Amino acid sequence: MTPQLQQAIRLLQLSTLDLQQEIQQALDSNPLLEVNEDDSTSDPQGEEERGQSTQAEEATQEKEDWQESATDASSSETMPDDLPVDTQWDDLLPSGSAPPAPVGDDFSDSDFESRNAPRESLREQLLWQLNLARLSDTDRLIALSIIDATDGTGRLNLSLEEILESFDAELDIEMDEVVAVLHRLQQFEPPGVCTRDLQECLLVQLQQLPPSTPYLEQARVILNRHLPQLASGDFKQIMRRTRLKESQLRDVLALIQTLDPRPGETFAPEEVEYVVPDVFVSKKDGRWRVELNPDIAPKLRINSGYASLIKRADNSEDNTYLRDNLQEARWFLKSLQSRNETLMKVATKIVEHQRNFLEYGEEAMKPLVLHDIAEAVEMHESTISRVTTQKYMHTPRGIFELKYFFSSHVSTTSGGECSSTAIRALIKKLVAAENPRKPLSDNKITQLLEEQGIKVARRTIAKYRETLQIPPSNERKRLV
Repeated sequence: MTPQLQQAIRLLQLSTLDLQQEIQQALDSNPLLEVNEDDSTSDPQGEEERGQSTQAEEATQEKEDWQESATDASSSETMPDDLPVDTQWDDLLPSGSAPPAPVGDDFSDSDFESRNAPRESLREQLLWQLNLARLSDTDRLIALSIIDATDGTGRLNLSLEEILESFDAELDIEMDEVVAVLHRLQQFEPPGVCTRDLQECLLVQLQQLPPSTPYLEQARVILNRHLPQLASGDFKQIMRRTRLKESQLRDVLALIQTLDPRPGETFAPEEVEYVVPDVFVSKKDGRWRVELNPDIAPKLRINSGYASLIKRADNSEDNTYLRDNLQEARWFLKSLQSRNETLMKVATKIVEHQRNFLEYGEEAMKPLVLHDIAEAVEMHESTISRVTTQKYMHTPRGIFELKYFFSSHVSTTSGGECSSTAIRALIKKLVAAENPRKPLSDNKITQLLEEQGIKVARRTIAKYRETLQIPPSNERKRLV
């Protein structure tokens, strides 16, 4: 492959953020490339001076208005000559006499920093509480070891025996001391930290509730003795063993559901992923239109000043340097244009094929593979794969990666085809509408889909259900 083709392929597979970095590197390294800015103002220096003078006039006028209001207020209220010792200035000055707090860069910066500052980790929170606790040196050493063995969810990832073995024999620490410090740490915030398993985590949280909490004792009994039945949804056996009525069990389960099985995750840092769409899809005049995002990359052009300095017959070092950079700049601009054209072609064909999805949603998604688009735009499948990876489309139904619109198909009884995406949407719809007392099994979902003309194996339904993070029927069973 030629260097030009290699560069075009490399730019084609870059995401939006990577492309912006690539463009910035090209601008920094190649003097023949520049950003094509819109020169709408003929005199930028004069415009800047006019803006500065306007700001100065506004500041002066604001100062004069404040002084005038302060003078009016002081003339209306006479301040006594002798003031009591405990007099506060706020009692004498009018409420409007102080100038308003400036809303400038300092305020906005501090607000931005407070909102974007890294959140405190669970370990830091536990260490802060440990510093406030009154413990002996030995107990503090044990507490530090237990905190170090606590993961981000608040659960211990080491047994107490392993923690005890980690200490030197000279310290003469016994298991009773480790257990006592563990119980002390389990009183820290958030409730349920430093626990060894799910059962202990939930029971510790129950212990910190007020004794007058309704059904507190029944919830403790269920967690102590019937946790396996609770996990499997065997509510009949729980009611038979605890002799609770259905309405009472419902209230007990409501109390248990208020507990947090992973309390440490409240201190986990939030990972925010920002997606910049490459193309916009909108419906205008009854037709779907596809447009490139104009903000994903700056408009570039050849620097005419440097280009005019290049001479044909000159083989000097400076002239050769400018000529080589001019050629690289032209290749780079051509590669960018080719990338945009290819992305536009592929996105347009996807919209044409998946028009029903844009109109009616996931259930109307049609089967689509890379080969179909490759034939439509007369390109290789590898090129289509590069274009659709890490490229995003903004539609009225949300932002989707271009690969989202590709899915395998399942044959229908009528001889047609149904997309796997549409089948997953149907499964989600059926589960959402099921009776919580009798949730649908995978076999039942298979039968319901077959009634709609979609023949899917039970194991395929189970696979789709797992990808949707829908638990099996025995775990979805609820008391209503």
